[in-house]
Amino acid sequence: MWMTVVVIALVIGVIVKRFLGEPLNARDVFIPPLVLTGIGVYTLVKDVQPSGGDIVWIVIAALMGLGFGALRGLTPRLYARDGHLWQRYTAWTLVVWITSIAVNFGIGFLATSSGVAAEARPMTLSIGVSLLGEAITLGRRALAMKVPFAPESPDLLDRLRSRIR
Repeated sequence: MWMTVVVIALVIGVIVKRFLGEPLNARDVFIPPLVLTGIGVYTLVKDVQPSGGDIVWIVIAALMGLGFGALRGLTPRLYARDGHLWQRYTAWTLVVWITSIAVNFGIGFLATSSGVAAEARPMTLSIGVSLLGEAITLGRRALAMKVPFAPESPDLLDRLRSRIR
């Protein structure tokens, strides 16, 4: 339960930052989807151990999430600023987010109606696969611009150290 709340809060924070516009950092684009997808798969294997019917629904949901994520990756505005890439989500990004959430709930409803346990659809896996689809499309668009990704931002400890000095 707490993991879901934390993941949702982090995703909302990322979405808000991206609507305001932020540097497009390769680590921020690619690592969170891989981590969330990994946690979701681990949860499935360790805690749920899905059956054949469950796996069919998991694959359907994953393909839909990947597809909507890839579509969402087409919607942010990419631009060069300060010598590197920046991104800003658009109204179309919000439309795709809302549509994908509605479709995900619909697939979840159909899956649970057919007997699939709710635990067989971990939130971390759904969000991770969706963000992975977005990362793939967004990454391809970014590389095609031939503008470097934004440099890594200093971590929290580095920022605190620099303020103390």
